Amino acid sequence: MADRTPPLTVEELHALVAGGEIDTVVLAFPDMQGRLQGKRFAARFFLDEVLEHGTEGCNYLLAVDTEMNTVDGYEMSSWERGYGDFAMHPDLSTLRRVPWNEGTALLIANLAWNDGSPVVAAPRQILRRQLDRLAELGLTAQVGTELEFIVFKDTYEQAWDAHYKGLTPANQYNIDYSVLGTGRIEPLLRRIRNDMQAAGLVVESAKGECNPGQHEIAFKYDEALVTCDQHAIYKTGAKEIASQEGVSLTFMAKYNEREGNSCHIHLSLADKDGTNVMAGDGPGGMSEIMRHFLAGQLAALRDFSLLYAPNINSYKRFQPGSFAPTAVAWGYDNRTCALRVVGHGRSMRFENRLPGGDVNPHLAVAGLVAAGLHGIEQKLELPEECAGNAYTAGYEHVPTTLREAAELWENSPVARAAFGDEVVAHYRNMARVELNAFDAAVTDWELRRSFERL
Repeated sequence: MADRTPPLTVEELHALVAGGEIDTVVLAFPDMQGRLQGKRFAARFFLDEVLEHGTEGCNYLLAVDTEMNTVDGYEMSSWERGYGDFAMHPDLSTLRRVPWNEGTALLIANLAWNDGSPVVAAPRQILRRQLDRLAELGLTAQVGTELEFIVFKDTYEQAWDAHYKGLTPANQYNIDYSVLGTGRIEPLLRRIRNDMQAAGLVVESAKGECNPGQHEIAFKYDEALVTCDQHAIYKTGAKEIASQEGVSLTFMAKYNEREGNSCHIHLSLADKDGTNVMAGDGPGGMSEIMRHFLAGQLAALRDFSLLYAPNINSYKRFQPGSFAPTAVAWGYDNRTCALRVVGHGRSMRFENRLPGGDVNPHLAVAGLVAAGLHGIEQKLELPEECAGNAYTAGYEHVPTTLREAAELWENSPVARAAFGDEVVAHYRNMARVELNAFDAAVTDWELRRSFERL
């Protein structure tokens, strides 16, 4: 990783605490679901104790379901092991102010066991391992994520009490690229943009999307780990800001039968001089490295779908003609394909269109890097592009359910070679837990169809 100046230095934090401007420091890490979990510290205690020595967190935080229930099947954390702690060490490169919470700074934590060894199943560590493999080739991954969300005029508490039914979207119709449509909630969008800018993120733009109340705020690409950390911070911050403004927003992949929330991920590779090595003299302006890297994406796409679409709801997005992909195919600027090649020269890159707004960015980008390295190591050849409608062209289909994706992941030699048995087993169990919970639930769909008529 290149040296970089953090949004806030430790020296600046000392001064802000001494001057009374900062009184709280949040130390958090992304969990399996991509949520920030951690603690809020009194700023002076953080500087005196936690900055140097770190803190502890219960290791069940990487072994629970979305509801924070303790569940069976995790090797690293269980009742039999006593649910002990792991260490949380501040990553000073992530230090920043979070202006949506008054007097507050935030850092991301690295996780380690008591003997100092890394927690290999932690999403951030999984990504770091793949980036280290890439660095052995003298390369870094440059990544941008594009998160969509739907805004509702109801508060989160009102939405909960209503069982998330009958909510009022912030816009009543399709406002894709509509300046009028974004203007309807510009105070909220403006506050999110400005607060994220003040937190050290580089904001590009905001635009409306297709589903009523759906919007997207885009940020400039950066080194992979930086982008993924900022993605998690933005997602948490946007929800907190929405709550403070008396509204709610959701990043869930498929809120209703209309357009889902996507999270398209753009990736390019740079050498030690910062030159984009994906550009070259080959067909379409691609280099040989890019062709192998992209071929690796296709080869591992189905096996790694669990990393791109980690929840039961994720697979509801994959509908023909929905701008969410169904075909394991690539094309130049072709939005019907799972992999879309865009840009030229220094902007040459590809976009993976599988992930939804519910994705864990650290896991997804780890998957992209591992798949690309597989393509480079095996010198995989890139098949012909899809120049037409990939939905109807007869390509292999992306997994249609979490169960299918989990089985592909568990039985994938490529996944085991890249991530190791512990990581494969850990995230296979995550899928098993979600599937068991869903299989035991009685849904509204079943009640409507069965209560009277069956």
